Amino acid sequence: MRHSPLRCALIQQRFHGDKESTRTHTRAAIDEAARNGARLVILQELHQSEYFCQHEDTRYFDYAESFDDDCAYWSAAAREAGVVLVSSLFEKRAPGLYHNTAVVFDSDGSIAGKYRKMHIPDDPGFYEKFYFTPGDLGFVPIDTSVGRLGVLVCWDQWYPEAARIMALRGAQMLIYPTAIGWFDEDSEEEKARQLESWVTIQRAHAVANGIPVLSCNRVGFEPDPSGTLKGIRFWGHSFVCGPQGEFIDRAGSEEETILYAEIDRRRTREVRDIWPFLRDRRIENYEDLLKRYCD
Repeated sequence: MRHSPLRCALIQQRFHGDKESTRTHTRAAIDEAARNGARLVILQELHQSEYFCQHEDTRYFDYAESFDDDCAYWSAAAREAGVVLVSSLFEKRAPGLYHNTAVVFDSDGSIAGKYRKMHIPDDPGFYEKFYFTPGDLGFVPIDTSVGRLGVLVCWDQWYPEAARIMALRGAQMLIYPTAIGWFDEDSEEEKARQLESWVTIQRAHAVANGIPVLSCNRVGFEPDPSGTLKGIRFWGHSFVCGPQGEFIDRAGSEEETILYAEIDRRRTREVRDIWPFLRDRRIENYEDLLKRYCD
């Protein structure tokens, strides 16, 4: 267990109209974060492009053709900045077989590991099942020079099972690249309920597992190209919380920002020693968790 504080940076940004402009903005933010002492930098879900899952269109599969080149680009970004970088890329595995994949680069640019998104939503404006095959790499933390990272992606954040397995496998923190927002036509009350639910479930993962959670979301309005819906306004609110769910820092709903947080890794052990939830689990009685539903 590493005991020195870990300075992290979450890059909350909007889509800048095209891939090149967006990557240039992101690359500059990574370099700025590194100059400000960050050793771990986290990017949001599908950070190179617009959130293209608002409707179903096969032309977007072309985005995944550049997966190897994209890995090379972000590898160079991590190496040149000297940071561990958590990216979120569209991976073509074979024709007709694509994944929403978080690739983690170590500070020397090497690929430390990757995670393929396991839980895939299919809701109005979020038609991800059309594009992404559920991951098959399991819930396995990724070892890096700054620690063992439990990387999950967006819709995974609603599932306590995913967070628990990462923790049981030794993850020292949970990281969620995310693309989530609301529809402008929703009531203010509904928007507030959605946001608070999103924050609460992730803070609960921190509490239940006694480890920090870092959640990086995008911002900005992105219209639905099909015209079926008006579009999604991504709500930002990227945040970092500690092992008791306490906020370390939190971004707003609209601005592009680099959110910095110091993770005191000593607190994980201290909190787990006083709140030994893992010790008191009754694993012999949890077989029903392997059922879809208990009729």
